[in-house]
This record gives sequence, C-alpha cells and structure tokens, in this order.
Amino acid sequence: MKQLVSAGVAAVALAFGTAGVKAQEQRVVDTDRVLGSEAFLSAHPDLQNRHRGTLAYEEGRLEEALTYFRRAARYADKPSQAMVGEMLWKGEGVARDPALAYAWMDLAAERGYPGFTIIRERYWAELDQAQREDAVTRGQDIYAEYGDEVAQPRIATVLRRERRRMTGSRTGFVGTLEVLIAGPGGIPQSISGDRFYDAKFWEPELYQAWHDAVWMEQREGRVNIGDIEPLRRDRAKDDD
Repeated sequence: MKQLVSAGVAAVALAFGTAGVKAQEQRVVDTDRVLGSEAFLSAHPDLQNRHRGTLAYEEGRLEEALTYFRRAARYADKPSQAMVGEMLWKGEGVARDPALAYAWMDLAAERGYPGFTIIRERYWAELDQAQREDAVTRGQDIYAEYGDEVAQPRIATVLRRERRRMTGSRTGFVGTLEVLIAGPGGIPQSISGDRFYDAKFWEPELYQAWHDAVWMEQREGRVNIGDIEPLRRDRAKDDD
C-alpha cells in the first residue's frame, strides 16, 4: 500500500509529452520542484495532507498520519482514502475495524483504479456475512461525507480560488510570470509560471484527468515459474 500511495509523481512526466530526452528530463525536474514546493502544496489540500500523512506514517506517528489522510480524503484524494482503509484493516493508529476498512477501500476504488479495486476485493473475501452487512451500512455515511459527488466540488472550489488568488487574475493568464519556490536549504528558486500554473494542476476537470492518468495505470505483478516437470505416476496415485 505504501508503494501505491507514494507512486505517481514520476509518472507525471508522461503528461508533459516528449520533446527530446534532455528537454524531457528538465521537465521532470521542474515538475518535481513544482509538486514538492510549499506554495503548490498549500493550494492543493489533497496533496498537501497526503504528503504530511505519508511522512507521519513513515516516522511511526500513526494517529497523526491517519488524521492527515482523513483530511486529504475530504478533497477526493483516493490514495489517502485507501490509506485510511488500510490502517483500519491493520489497526494502525486506531482500533482494527475490518468492516469500516472495507467501506473506505470501496470508496478508494470508486473510480475503478486497479490497485485499490484489487485490495477492496481481497478485503471483501475475508469478511464474514455480518461484517459485510455492517460494511455496506456504514459505507453510506462514508460516501455521504467523502464520496466524489461531494468531495470533488470541494477540491474544485479550492483550485479555482487559489489560482485566482495567486495570479491575481480571474482569467488565469500568467504571461512571463516567474514563481519563487523554496529550494534546497530554503533558498528561493525561480520557475516559470507556465509550468507552475499548468492547467492540469488547476482546472478541476483536467486535474481529475491527471490523477486518473496516474492511478488508472495497471500495475502488473510478475511470477517466475521454473521448468515444467512431468508428474510421476506413483506421485499421481498418491494424490488420488
């Protein structure tokens, strides 16, 4: 699960297209700088709280991590919703609650992201009938508060508001704007406004499509199979 939640930033490079190897490498560096900057994260509460939750989780501050993931979940962040489900399933930072864990993982799989859908189905298979009924009932309240129908408008409102506030323009025009972001050691670094204000990070529909492009990617596992050996007749008889 940690790999699922931490994944995705590297895949952002695909969204910028290919314009030569060196140009592409520079775009990846610029994208990492944008997404990791405090200025960007403060305008994206879904990513900001997921980032804080991941750091807290890795440092063993589990209750704090759960709080951050729940905050991100209110802004339609599916990876954070999945982490809430996983922590409930394992009893990390909270009492173990398989039924509620399933409800959260079902929410994380709402858009059909393969990684979360697989985990949801595994959870369901391990619940007994009473737990399944409990999960379905409690899931209604989860969806009412965190489902895309109510959560996506929340993040859309924030994105539009923050873009207007930071550019000072309702049209979103950035022209030759240079954005200062904190670099290594807190030293300010400049990045072009067209990268920072790329429409996919600020227009709600494009922002959703960007997330979908990252998380809909099927992550395939690999199984190594040894040489096939013929089944000995005496072994076959023993197995009958």
